[in-house]
Amino acid sequence: MFVRSTPRCASQVRAAVARARPSYASPQARAYSTPAAAAPVSSSPFGGPLVSFMNKLDELAPSFDINGSQIEIIREPAGFYETLKGRIRNAKNRIFLSTLYIGKTERELIATIQEALRKNPELKLHILTDALRGTREAPKQSCASLLAPLVTEFGPDRVEIRMYHTPNLTGWRKKLMPRRINEGWGLQHMKLYGVDDEIILSGANLSNDYFTNRQDRYHLFSSKAVTDYFYDIHRTVSSFSFLVEPTRERAGFELAWPVTNAAPSPLDSPEKFVETTSSTLARLISPRKTPSRDESKDTRVYMTAQMAQLLNRGASTDQPVIRSLLNFMRQEKTTWTFTAGYFNPSRSLQAALIAAHSSEGQNVVITAGPEANGFFNAPGVAGLLPGAYTYYLRHFAHAVHSAGTEDSIKLKEWRRGFK
Repeated sequence: MFVRSTPRCASQVRAAVARARPSYASPQARAYSTPAAAAPVSSSPFGGPLVSFMNKLDELAPSFDINGSQIEIIREPAGFYETLKGRIRNAKNRIFLSTLYIGKTERELIATIQEALRKNPELKLHILTDALRGTREAPKQSCASLLAPLVTEFGPDRVEIRMYHTPNLTGWRKKLMPRRINEGWGLQHMKLYGVDDEIILSGANLSNDYFTNRQDRYHLFSSKAVTDYFYDIHRTVSSFSFLVEPTRERAGFELAWPVTNAAPSPLDSPEKFVETTSSTLARLISPRKTPSRDESKDTRVYMTAQMAQLLNRGASTDQPVIRSLLNFMRQEKTTWTFTAGYFNPSRSLQAALIAAHSSEGQNVVITAGPEANGFFNAPGVAGLLPGAYTYYLRHFAHAVHSAGTEDSIKLKEWRRGFK
């Protein structure tokens, strides 16, 4: 199971699970080719040709052996929200949330966090969001102004709010770029929702749309080892991020760069910033030299990282793992399902997908339709984005047709299905 790839994101970590699982598509789907999708082929997780593939992955990314029973797939947005709130209410030691943003009106979620912190004086909260997205509306109400009062109430020793800022948008370019589209220069895009020794890996942000009608992935891992790994990732990226401090100014907050941060500010010294972040993160995302294996476990979880803006060129593990997977599938003549919230894979990845297709079954691309995009019918340049992703999908459809594979590669678009 591989999660979506979004090349423009600054920070994105994801898990690949070496175990065959079914994929689910919306009944409200626009089809670009004809045959119905066949069920994915299942296989033994640690036997047969999969062994050589896993040995290859061991050279590319760190991994953990757990049981499949430790992974719960949450099916719908409402279930994701209720599960998250339930875990927060019962938190004992730590809550760490990495997301693009928390909706500026998410009072219920904030109240749930406050309830947990008031109930348990030993509980600590760590939140990481994106600085550009999290302060877009400032000095009006924003994600940052929503979170800053938590520091006031519970103190900086228990609550830490961090906001990552891309090193690619500085100086005059930042001053001239409209806030609505400045995210194109890079984002903090990890969606890690950890409580104690459990974590939800998702693509969903923490806002009403994602709690009600925007379908995404939600995988709940009940594993201390997996949760600790992502906690280390969260804390490391936080050490390269601005600290949100409450103020009495109209905006209600200010962004400060603590002297204890692990790197210089990306706004002051972007090159030195990347040099420092790359060397630090490389130790976390590199494969282990001697990975320990537990024969009693039936599932292996591989941690792949994109983080293009925080790593030196070629250091991300995401693309090598995906290409290894596609090469394995091509050799084994197995089918694939590729999902992407925003369909914009590189030309080389598109070619690899077509080359890896199996003519013995149905290969499926599932992506969000224009109607499911948050920018659908938005004013200005932003409103053009949904159509751009449709253009990329149609371009891929033409490539599929040119390769003569239209009978075995099916393209679908997800539309809203929960309102």
